[in-house]
Amino acid sequence: MSFVTLGALLVALLVGAPVAAHLLRRRRAEERPFPPARLVPPTPPAARRRSLLEDRALFATRALSVLALAVLGATPLLRCSHLSLSRKAGASVALAIVLDDSLSMRARVAGARGAAEGDAPSRFERALEAARELTGGLAPGDAAALVLAGAPARVALASTTNLATVAEALAAVAPSDRATDLDGALDLARDLLRGLPQRDKRIVLLSDLADGAPGAPPIAGSPDIATWVPLAELEADGEDCGIVRAERSGQRARVRVVCTAAAAAAPPGPAAAARDRGAAPPAAAGASAAAGRSLEVRAGDAVLGQVALDPALRAEELALDLPAETPEILTAALTGSDAIGEDDRAPIIPAGGSLSIAVVVDPATTHVETGGPPPLEQALTALDLDAQIRPLPSVPEHADELAAHAGLIVDDAPGFTPEVRRSLAAWVERGGVALLTLGQRAAAAPLGAGFEPLVPGVVRWSASPVPGVDPATAGWLGPSAAGLADVAPRGRATLDPAATEGAEVLARWKDGAPFLVRRPLGRGVVLLMTLPLSTEESDVALRPAFLSLLDGFVGAARARGGARRIAAGEAWTFDGYRDVKVERVRYEGGGAAAGERAREALPVLEIERRLRASPGLAGLYELTLDGERSVRVVSVPEREIDLRPRRVAEGARAAELGGMSASIDASPYVALALLVLLAAELVLRGVGWRRAPAEGQAG
Repeated sequence: MSFVTLGALLVALLVGAPVAAHLLRRRRAEERPFPPARLVPPTPPAARRRSLLEDRALFATRALSVLALAVLGATPLLRCSHLSLSRKAGASVALAIVLDDSLSMRARVAGARGAAEGDAPSRFERALEAARELTGGLAPGDAAALVLAGAPARVALASTTNLATVAEALAAVAPSDRATDLDGALDLARDLLRGLPQRDKRIVLLSDLADGAPGAPPIAGSPDIATWVPLAELEADGEDCGIVRAERSGQRARVRVVCTAAAAAAPPGPAAAARDRGAAPPAAAGASAAAGRSLEVRAGDAVLGQVALDPALRAEELALDLPAETPEILTAALTGSDAIGEDDRAPIIPAGGSLSIAVVVDPATTHVETGGPPPLEQALTALDLDAQIRPLPSVPEHADELAAHAGLIVDDAPGFTPEVRRSLAAWVERGGVALLTLGQRAAAAPLGAGFEPLVPGVVRWSASPVPGVDPATAGWLGPSAAGLADVAPRGRATLDPAATEGAEVLARWKDGAPFLVRRPLGRGVVLLMTLPLSTEESDVALRPAFLSLLDGFVGAARARGGARRIAAGEAWTFDGYRDVKVERVRYEGGGAAAGERAREALPVLEIERRLRASPGLAGLYELTLDGERSVRVVSVPEREIDLRPRRVAEGARAAELGGMSASIDASPYVALALLVLLAAELVLRGVGWRRAPAEGQAG
């Protein structure tokens, strides 16, 4: 509120004038008969007394007139505005609102109007308010859709002309700790708008633009669907530190802390130019949000350990020694404050939270000319999937040895002994994920060895009748599937029809034979590839599609609960379980030390006949699977702490798409009310004048 507006409203203080006028008004003293006074000559009364409020109606009218005068003076100075669309020749609009519900949107809006420091709304609250303003201005015939940009991007509401449904969908949206997926959300929004009858189609992006990819192409619209980024005040800035991982091994805690400098803190010159191009500012630009802060390990309100953060910290794993008899429930927390406070705390879990992937590969048959580990191990390490790779000489014969692993990759095994088959099948049925590549050795299994029940039937090996995999059948491998179209192996494995019964063929050779098969087994799954990883048989292990295969394999192992820690937005899949319960557990203040827990149930949905739960908030979760309890942790995505915004094309901020519109001016209505009050005062005063002589005559 400006000084001029405040001064105009201070006129309302003059409402005290009618009060003083009524209280100071004098009237004749009351006369009472006194018989002896008849003997004394009358004299004019010399004393008068002040009166109380007598004509309350007249006083109220005058007070309201003063207040209306103050409002009338301030109304032209008040600018109550809202976000609105600009229509093309008044035509109907098909609108898709992309609302960012990621972690970075929890930061406060810098310089919010009318908000004191610390009371400013979050970027998510401002974006949600803008979405309500836009949908409130829609007219009959307009269509609206809602897409959430927290990773993975989701459709919250398909295109509809029922505006009441749009309001309900917005009311159900809540902030989350997910990463940001702007490209995926914009693609979903375009798909929702295509085919609608409205000629004017627009996407409105309400986001801070911090998706962890500042160097990506600028956000822009297309010739048929315009993209509008209306609120520059939402653009990410400030600096932040967050805890992305916290583990405990014995009496030692290891915590990974990631900090980013302010996006706008780069000095003029090369650093500022680098930011405009989307490049990361140099590390020497200055201290990050870690300056003057420290990391603490807490048990409830008690601090068990503390270490100061390096002022120039960007990403580092910090170790703290814990005292003897440390409680089981621990929390890692950062002191001080930054742009996002929700990522400054994380539960500490026992070590082993990372995904464990066991690998059985014969280095003699699978190697690269440049040396080093087999291509499989190199690929898993290069993908950086937050998984621990465990090379094994052979498949363990006991199920207890497999229980420590969530995934198992076996390359061209010459069959399994009955003991190994039993332990391996039991491990898969309890939720394990196995990838078996079948080659010439698999087809020449010795007597007594085989693959039942993992691979029913007989595995045969023969020369490949046709080269290449059909990309149209390999959608599970993503865009990289096209790279397998010209693969020409020396030979390939052939499966019996029993191996594909009840299974899903994820990719086929060009002659229709299975190349990649997924077979469910109990709570787990077995992936079969009819090519080995040997570089002498083919170069599949050196192609991008192989990386997509490994990424999908690790994702399947993680989704089935193999990892004790997943990032917010990822999903758990519970194949084979009937009774599944997922609860988020919160420990607050001294309640943590006392064992008090606040629980919040997470919905478990059946999608494509599979039970799934997708936690959107970071923290500690307790899973109950058919009566068996386990504890899992959902962490903050590391890339979400990067507050450098994406660039926006000039056309996406064009004024012809819309802007802030002023509300209806209330001055005429206030002026009319003031005239009515003045007329009422005249009437009341006229009635009072007639009443006064009548009372005098009666006295």
